[in-house]
Amino acid sequence: MPTNASKATAKSGELHEQDKDAQGEKFLTGRLQEIPLKPQDEFKRTTLAAGAVLWRGNLREPETVEVACIHRPHYDDWSLAKGKVDPDESLVQTAVREIKEETGYDVRLGKHLGKTVYPVKKTTKVVYYWTGEVTGGEFVPNDEVDEIRWLPIDEAIALMTYDLDREVLAKAQKRFRTPADARILYVRHARAHDRAKWSGDDNLRPLDKKGRRQSEMLVPLLSAFNPERIYSAVPERCQTTVAPLADESGLDVVVDKRFGDDAWLEDMVGAQRAITEVIAEGGTSVVCAQGEVIPGMLAWLSAQGTLPIDGDINAKKGSVWVLSFHDGQLTGADYFPSALPVI
Repeated sequence: MPTNASKATAKSGELHEQDKDAQGEKFLTGRLQEIPLKPQDEFKRTTLAAGAVLWRGNLREPETVEVACIHRPHYDDWSLAKGKVDPDESLVQTAVREIKEETGYDVRLGKHLGKTVYPVKKTTKVVYYWTGEVTGGEFVPNDEVDEIRWLPIDEAIALMTYDLDREVLAKAQKRFRTPADARILYVRHARAHDRAKWSGDDNLRPLDKKGRRQSEMLVPLLSAFNPERIYSAVPERCQTTVAPLADESGLDVVVDKRFGDDAWLEDMVGAQRAITEVIAEGGTSVVCAQGEVIPGMLAWLSAQGTLPIDGDINAKKGSVWVLSFHDGQLTGADYFPSALPVI
């Protein structure tokens, strides 16, 4: 619980990290989440941070699942792994880096849980959380974190110092009840040269300068989810968008015309079958596609699954939808409008 010192600072009007329950808010609702294009502009003075609920075990066997509770000696509290965004980072990059620095663990990010918001001194701190499966690494006590306790989630909730962290854990617990057995990182190709100014075969229209940067910045974002395979529609701009990821990961890019706009317009059943086949493979796959097929496919997946998606479905160039599936049905969707740094 908050210390006497933290209560005193709260009364004085200058709130610190350990006072976050005093005026904190949570935005953890819904299995459909959209990251703002410019999250730093949500408040007048924003301090952005990102972290995760670290877990290990088998989600199909709930009794085996444990989550990490970290002890910070500076605050003498029990909380979740998180940290501030550095320049030239996306929120996902921050989450992965901070977890590694604080805990020593490598993680595979999963479902976006939402964010907590609370005042710290003269800024508003906004912390984005994901679930994060530990895939490797080793904890060594350090100045930031001197102890980690792995506990069943109910015990972890009881140990947490802050109500906001308890709420994040409760949301993770809810998501764990319907574990994803497949994920698709559904990417719209990065920005290409203007169609109107391109006289050749449209399938050969290349990325422009911004598009090439987008493709490079997609690497750390997509890598955070540990993809096991990469698919692409036929156009060169789609293949080039995922080429840096293929180089970094050592994965081949499987090109299939069924993932493109033409297939969606001319053979919708075949396009749907292609996505269904990827879902059936399980694990995590990247599919790079185009601007017509992505909204249509998402609407179809929503209608077939358990996740209603109302309103317009966005698919900006260089954007990513992280789609979660359970037993073949769409159960969650997180939209990243850009992979570019947030500050």
